[in-house]
Amino acid sequence: MYASPISRFLSSVMLMLAVAGAAHAQSYPNKPVRIVTAAPGGGVDYTARVVGQGLGAKFGQSFVVENRGGAATIPAENVAGAAADGYTLLLHNNTIWTAPLFEKLPDYMANLTPVVLATRSPNLLVVHPSVAARSVKEFIALAKAKPGELNYASGPVGAANYLSAELFNFMAGVHLVRVGYKGGAPAMSDLMGGQVQVMFATVGSVIPHVKSGRLIALGVTGAEPTTLAPGVPTIAASGLPGYELIAIYGLFAPAKTPPAIIASLNQATRQLLEQADMKERLFTAGMEAGGGTPKDFDLAVKSDIARIARIVKKP
Repeated sequence: MYASPISRFLSSVMLMLAVAGAAHAQSYPNKPVRIVTAAPGGGVDYTARVVGQGLGAKFGQSFVVENRGGAATIPAENVAGAAADGYTLLLHNNTIWTAPLFEKLPDYMANLTPVVLATRSPNLLVVHPSVAARSVKEFIALAKAKPGELNYASGPVGAANYLSAELFNFMAGVHLVRVGYKGGAPAMSDLMGGQVQVMFATVGSVIPHVKSGRLIALGVTGAEPTTLAPGVPTIAASGLPGYELIAIYGLFAPAKTPPAIIASLNQATRQLLEQADMKERLFTAGMEAGGGTPKDFDLAVKSDIARIARIVKKP
């Protein structure tokens, strides 16, 4: 079959680019890699540090965690505009793709490429002992009887605990009032003191207080029960069918990062997350190890966006 000179030239160019990309991936990384993440403390920072340490050991190169405080979306802004060479990565959670649904913010995902879902963390619906409810059904009935009288502690708009509460409001037809906090510690302090009555808190942060009896756990926000909170039923199975929302933490690269580099990072991170010591380390922190392909992670993000869009578009 005849191929024109132009076709042969284009084929040669594509072959050269493919060879160059493969060679680049084989030499990657040959200098320190930045993992940009949220302010110190919390699940995002913790995941970034354990993943960074593990990748550093696997690649024999430094993966340096860079904390960016302030607005929750600042880390995404920093990485979305970085060079697409694999040396600037982002480790973050639901906030970066859900906050733009609530506020006038850029679509960060348009300039980011999912690499791997690193960890998952369901929240627990917990109440102060003074709240006259010991099940999800009883709590929904109480909230309907007292609209606007129960307050829930929340992080920033778009955070998993905020989303969990607002999805609960929407699906249960109740009105829990948001009280915003800049950090988990003051929120937890006010919850245990009774200044707020409700919180959809990360398992790791709240389970010690549940075990001590200072807080009451009513349900897990995930679709399935979790070994992180033995004996606590899901919200979906105990009064609100179809309810599901978990915090997912993942690794991203700037858009147009070479696919070979994305594949290399994905494979290394998945191997890391399959290690027994890593799973135990995450479990102790109230997290479950993730995994899967970049496409799996992309689908998880899109599914989460679709679920939360229901809240935004409510009448």
